[in-house]
Amino acid sequence: MRTSPFRNTTAIGRQRRRPFAPAQDEVLRELCAAVFGSLPRSDQRRRAEEYVRGLLCTPGRKSIRNMATQMGGGSATEQRLHHFVTSSTWDWRPVRAALVKWLEAAHPLSAWVVQPMPIPKSGEHSVGVGRRFDPHLGQVLRGQQSFGVWFVSPEVVTPAGWRLFLPADSSGTECESPGGESYEDSVTAAVRETVGAAATLQRPVILDIRGIDARSTMSRLPLAGLPVIARTRSATPLSVADPALSGHGADPRPARDILAAEKTLRRPVEWSDGTQSANPRVSLAAALPVTARVATTSRPLVLLGEWADPRRAPAQFWITNMRHPMPQLLRLAKQADRVGHAAAYSARQAGLRDFAGRSLSGWHRHLTLASVACAVRSLSGAADETAQPPAPALTG
Repeated sequence: MRTSPFRNTTAIGRQRRRPFAPAQDEVLRELCAAVFGSLPRSDQRRRAEEYVRGLLCTPGRKSIRNMATQMGGGSATEQRLHHFVTSSTWDWRPVRAALVKWLEAAHPLSAWVVQPMPIPKSGEHSVGVGRRFDPHLGQVLRGQQSFGVWFVSPEVVTPAGWRLFLPADSSGTECESPGGESYEDSVTAAVRETVGAAATLQRPVILDIRGIDARSTMSRLPLAGLPVIARTRSATPLSVADPALSGHGADPRPARDILAAEKTLRRPVEWSDGTQSANPRVSLAAALPVTARVATTSRPLVLLGEWADPRRAPAQFWITNMRHPMPQLLRLAKQADRVGHAAAYSARQAGLRDFAGRSLSGWHRHLTLASVACAVRSLSGAADETAQPPAPALTG
């Protein structure tokens, strides 16, 4: 009798892998056949599916060694997978474009969400490793900083594109932008590479990123008329654009002060928190027209504020170039919460942060294959466990 290539082995210890359900296997086969068609050789297409299966079936850390052990192939399998990701020359970009195209056809896109994903690293040689302040955690971390572009529909939440932040002083020899880049550069490039490959260009882009200049990033996005809603700081200087509101005609003021002066505009809004909870959440929110000075241009925007406690200052601040009703704007912004919940779980279950190689191309190939694994989980219903609270390292 033939032994299953995904049997448990003693090297995995007492951990037991989650059963590979028939429904998940069906989704995996269909999705892999669709997205790996750009790979020129049949053996590469087989390796790609093998790698995705390894990511989904291996408990714990999804290192190539652990996946090879789980598959029961030993060192030969390990070398084969290692070569496929780190030394092969296949281009990950067509694979990501095919993933987006397939997802769009099956599940109409609601929004793109761009979120950071820090990757702790202690070594000196992996590309992009550095010591930098993480504004989401409020502390200095050593490692890589990446930005994921997530595909969000009513049924599916899954990553579709990635960018590794590579400042001029980061380690490694490869670089996606000569001379290094800023946070704003990385975010803009991530959107351009992912959204530009999609047919549905006019879906909103939600930038759930602290530590960037949201006004500058919005102005630099390359697709004309792209609808954007971006988290911003409470101190972001803005000018009131409505003559009926206090402060109109005055010098720019911090976003928190503008909203504090217009508490009568607050209204309750129901929204879903992205978990399995049947009860909607309720927040007080207000939106008002403002302008923002970027370089020599004054841009019309809408400032959105959310209050968790009506007796305190707003808890969240967003700016957008969309003119939708305020409840719709808040619900759009809250799509970032869905991504935060999914990202916390997917980072563990699909190995988004588990690439141990040193090359930038290897990192991109691993993240591309891990994104396909995330899509399989989301499409097959295996991602329902995102009802658990998101891990702090991935929330926005």
